[in-house]
Amino acid sequence: MKNSSYIVKQLIGTSIFFLVPFISAGSVFYWQAWLYVILGFAMFALGQTTLAIGEDLKQERNKAGSGAKQWDKIILLLSFLLTIAMFITAGLDSGRYKSSPNFPVMAYLLGFVMTGVGQFLFLLAQKQNKFFSSTVRIQSDRGHKGCSTGLYSIVRHPAYLGSVIQALGFPLIFGSLWSSIPVAMSLLLLILRTALEDKTLLNELNGYREYSQKTKYKLFPFIW
Repeated sequence: MKNSSYIVKQLIGTSIFFLVPFISAGSVFYWQAWLYVILGFAMFALGQTTLAIGEDLKQERNKAGSGAKQWDKIILLLSFLLTIAMFITAGLDSGRYKSSPNFPVMAYLLGFVMTGVGQFLFLLAQKQNKFFSSTVRIQSDRGHKGCSTGLYSIVRHPAYLGSVIQALGFPLIFGSLWSSIPVAMSLLLLILRTALEDKTLLNELNGYREYSQKTKYKLFPFIW
């Protein structure tokens, strides 16, 4: 896959995704959404430059090989629907109907920082692990080996930790209390996926059990 075509495909997908809160808000003058979108495109640029991944991983991320777990496909579908629900709910809440009270400036700032940190951790984890697939599968076709350095020396699933931090920041950056409902549901799914993926790797990936004895925490440092 040529690098330019990969970038264009990712950019188009991201742009379409970011249209959702504006459509649900019924206005382009939705500053909370603009805050999120600007940060999102900044992280997108970072992911295509400083934290860009290799060509082989781009292929895997774009179209994973065979062997993806069926339960993971279901979780990914539900997660996608919940993410859309988060954007729609936030747009209707803080964008169109103003159902939530006005948040203090520090809440928006905290949400901005958490969203940025979460997305950065995800990109960094992806950069550090050359077997960072879009689905849970043992990549025998790519000589799959576990990653134990960088962020992976702290927790076994650092990208999911980034996703948790980003999700917790979502209601704050949008100023939407109602969006906390789909956010909470998506977090439960993410924790479930972490547990199931970790169990799969323990049972099926050579060397992962030894790695898990050194890096004890799956998702949250000093907790789990």
